[in-house]
Amino acid sequence: MPPWRGVIREFREFLPPTEEESIVTLLEGGTPLIRSVRLRDWINREIELYLKYEGCNPTGSFKDRGMTLAVSQALREGITAVICASTGNTSASASAYAARAGLRAFVLIPEGQIALGKLSQAIMHGAEVLQVQGNFDEALAIVKEVARGYPVALVNSINPYRLEGQQTAAFEICDQLGDAPTYQSLPVGNAGNITAYWKGYRRYREAGRTSGLPILLGFQAEGAAPIVRGHVVEHPETVATAIRIGNPASWQQAVAARDESGGVIDMVSDDQILEAYQLIAGLEGIFCEPASASSVAGVIKLNKAGRFRRGDRIVCTLTGNGLKDLDCALRVSRRPATISPTTEAVLKHLRF
Repeated sequence: MPPWRGVIREFREFLPPTEEESIVTLLEGGTPLIRSVRLRDWINREIELYLKYEGCNPTGSFKDRGMTLAVSQALREGITAVICASTGNTSASASAYAARAGLRAFVLIPEGQIALGKLSQAIMHGAEVLQVQGNFDEALAIVKEVARGYPVALVNSINPYRLEGQQTAAFEICDQLGDAPTYQSLPVGNAGNITAYWKGYRRYREAGRTSGLPILLGFQAEGAAPIVRGHVVEHPETVATAIRIGNPASWQQAVAARDESGGVIDMVSDDQILEAYQLIAGLEGIFCEPASASSVAGVIKLNKAGRFRRGDRIVCTLTGNGLKDLDCALRVSRRPATISPTTEAVLKHLRF
């Protein structure tokens, strides 16, 4: 089997033209689709459950799929800097791909609202990071204004190349399963990913690569659920920092994708997210970040409402690696015991 070449080269026929010399890649994509057994049994033995683990991308999140295209296009156009607003993962990805391309990176983050794992990535990759005394939506408004007036490429998901790249996850799922799943479950924050997945599933169906289309299931956090509530959330709050967004940039596109697929965009509580977060790690050995777990939390919620039937094939995308947010993991986990340095003490603690 030939080595993986990154999403632009692997799916070139479905993506905007990019000259070979302009491709900026860290060999993103090719992430595992893991068939769940123990978690599936905990939820519903009659379904098939798969976990698309995007935490295996180079910077630890799905953002790399779109960033390779966005930064490649910036390089192609002779732009020397990129800019983004971020709750964390976009900043990490933009900074890494800018470093790879030799471009400057400017990152605006909401002060005190970004997991340190993600912040450390942006800093290590050499980005100029500015903390805004406000939320993500305010930071995004600023970078949009800067990009309109100055020679920098805006690489948030409103950049069309970002969504072009992110659709490749849907291609991979279809290739890995041999067809489209019955349901595709996703976290919803800025709403670009659910939009991109629908585009990818439709593109593969139109090309005759699959026999059908999935029903989309999107899940926001209760404290940051503007699409579900039908209005902008001025001060979004949730433990799932990656989806702590009160005014999604791709709001209308996400609603259209939901409606076209016959799906739903619902919300889950922080308690439901944290329960799923721990179940995924404890039952499947997969460490994802809290926002990722909303896709599973939503499936648990809908299963309790009787949504699924025997044989339904459900794919939950886990958008980011758990190492992004260690503070949350430590808060919800059992602390290590402290014992004396003797075999007897160990045996006593282990109850042997």
